[in-house]
Amino acid sequence: MSLTSTDIARIANLARLELSHTESERMLTQMNGFFNIVEQMRAVDTAGIEPLAHPVVVLSDFALRLREDVAGEPNQREANQRSAPAVENGLFLVPKVIE
Repeated sequence: MSLTSTDIARIANLARLELSHTESERMLTQMNGFFNIVEQMRAVDTAGIEPLAHPVVVLSDFALRLREDVAGEPNQREANQRSAPAVENGLFLVPKVIE
């Protein structure tokens, strides 16, 4: 897939951007370069390859140093909800905005 200068002009118009001719040409080159990279990635046969949870695991034999998921502050839900006009089961009640 490759874009034309007409496509760039349309995208700029939709995004409410005013591009000069130089900026438009540079954007065309950059976006077509991006699409070329995507096409190269699509050409790679990935059948039978299991997705990775994190790519660093493949590159080295060490475990990821992830911090513990520990609450750093006490639960102050009730104190925070005291000033709310309406609360039910620990949740803020708000007016319906979509019908």
